[in-house]
Amino acid sequence: MRQTNLFTKTRKETPKDEVAKNAKLLIQAGYINKEMAGVYSFLPLGFLVLKKIEGIVRTAMNTLGSQELLMASLHPKENWEKTGRWNTLDVLYKVTDSLERETALGPTHEEIVVPLVKPFISSYRDLPFSVYHFQNKFRMEVRAKSGILRGREFLMKDLYSFHPDKEDFEEFYERAKKVYLDIFEKVGLGELTHLTFASGGTFSKFSHEFQTISDTGEDVIYICKKCGVAINKEIIDEQKVCPECGGSDLREEKSVEVGNIFDLKTKFSKPFELEYKDKQGERKDVLMGCYGIGIGRVMGTVVEVLSDEKGIIWPEAIAPFQIHLLSLGQNEKADEIYKKLKEAGKEVLYDDRDIKAGKKFADADLIGIPYRVVVSEKSLKDGGVELKKRKEEETKIIDIDELIK
Repeated sequence: MRQTNLFTKTRKETPKDEVAKNAKLLIQAGYINKEMAGVYSFLPLGFLVLKKIEGIVRTAMNTLGSQELLMASLHPKENWEKTGRWNTLDVLYKVTDSLERETALGPTHEEIVVPLVKPFISSYRDLPFSVYHFQNKFRMEVRAKSGILRGREFLMKDLYSFHPDKEDFEEFYERAKKVYLDIFEKVGLGELTHLTFASGGTFSKFSHEFQTISDTGEDVIYICKKCGVAINKEIIDEQKVCPECGGSDLREEKSVEVGNIFDLKTKFSKPFELEYKDKQGERKDVLMGCYGIGIGRVMGTVVEVLSDEKGIIWPEAIAPFQIHLLSLGQNEKADEIYKKLKEAGKEVLYDDRDIKAGKKFADADLIGIPYRVVVSEKSLKDGGVELKKRKEEETKIIDIDELIK
């Protein structure tokens, strides 16, 4: 893409009404636009990153054998009354239309997915299975000050699994843990992200979160120095040692929750009478699990932990483009290289703007694309183009054919 065709522009100053680093940098670099507190639009560059993350997550969910669908955002009031959450969930947005009909904007989808699958489950032969979707969620977040880490509207992947018994559920749950850790590895957060034991609330003794170490995080976790598993601060008083290996040497860190998984047991199947007949013909409740990842939250967390004083540093797997091609002096050779790179299937943002070199370099650092390639009279005289990785200081001249390869 030619940068002259990109309708968005970088900003000289960071937005003064933002506190979070992720929002400041993403707005300044032209990835997102703030509509109101906790609500952001994703601009072309930001949308590309969002779709890259979504693609990684989708591939991972498919490896679990899960089936993708898309559920409604507008939920019937009676479904939420049936589970008892219409008047107890304090983040629930309630909407009344001109005919006085009340509905909810979905903050989560248990109240939709259970009645949705019920007509298709009658026998043990119909189990197990799992479904997932990517959907905008709406939560009445009173502390919407963390950019896209904590929004009132946000994109989330949630998966729901359905099982005939505890053993089947636990096998799937353990596979989901590993798949989640693989996701965070692929998006560039692997070394900083820890499987974290948290309170299971009304569902079970424990749930599991995936927490990424960040100085700006709102959570506090205690990481086992022996195995790397963590404990959320909310349960540390009752869980003094690592639940995974029994280690007692724990270190405290601030963190951001980027995903979670829950054992729902029959919490939502019972209200909707989601049952099946076992091999003996007895009716039994279906067991459920829930598995969530905030897609925008992952994007914001990457910016929080991987940026530097110059701007964003995107991991290659989720960068909007792989190469930022800078033309200095509006030379024809840069046009030729851009064409060759595109023909070779490379993702390229081509800075063909007629502006000073210093502004181009500053914007390249701010935008954070993994590789910067500069085409100038000097580089061409030296035998090619100047190549620099965003996260490194060193530059080198490489042959144009080598670059294409």
